[in-house]
Amino acid sequence: MSDARSDAGRIALVALFVTALTTAQLTASKLLQFGLPTDLPVTGASIVLPGAALAYALTFFASDCYSELYGQHAAQVMVNVGFAMNFVLLALVWSTILAPAANPEAAGQYRSVLAPGTNIVLGSLAAYLVSQNWDVFVFHRIRGATGPSLLWLRNVVSTATSQALDTVLFVAVAFYVAPRLLGFGDPLPVPVVLSLIVGQYLLKLLIALVDTPFVYAVVAAFGGSRIDADDNPWAAD
Repeated sequence: MSDARSDAGRIALVALFVTALTTAQLTASKLLQFGLPTDLPVTGASIVLPGAALAYALTFFASDCYSELYGQHAAQVMVNVGFAMNFVLLALVWSTILAPAANPEAAGQYRSVLAPGTNIVLGSLAAYLVSQNWDVFVFHRIRGATGPSLLWLRNVVSTATSQALDTVLFVAVAFYVAPRLLGFGDPLPVPVVLSLIVGQYLLKLLIALVDTPFVYAVVAAFGGSRIDADDNPWAAD
């Protein structure tokens, strides 16, 4: 691939990864609820999930594209730099919360909205190191076994398994363990926590399946002819 295309791919994917990651930290405390056409175990007739579900799922999309294009070591570097940026986010948010305020009432509202985000960041940190590194590891183990073919398989398997780890760790820490330890907000009841885990994972699993043609498109755009046409079920005839 050309150097210009390679550089553009690196910048775009790292930018998407970091943007989605920080957006997830700021939106996760809002709980979303969607009705279902039928009852499911644990969730019932609706699924409840953190507002960050879509944003965080995009980080796995970005890391899989990055892994395919630039290799396992480069992807792990990106993941670990992203981990460090969580601490930067936390420091910036709390420095603003603790700084003197011109409007104490507005400052109180600001704190009440953003302070519980500490629970979200801690949950994310616990889940992040495990799930993102697992995603890169599984992706490249499958690539080592299959060669450059079967991109769809390593994308789906690595994302589906890493998202399962991520969802359980993130929801349990952010919405149950951290509130009990830190006192920022109230811990959610266990049935609600279980419902969040199921709801969030169902969405993430759907995204893992739906985003596969987009992974092919990104790799083709930034990697040129790296994908064999016979391996791409979405390629034009």
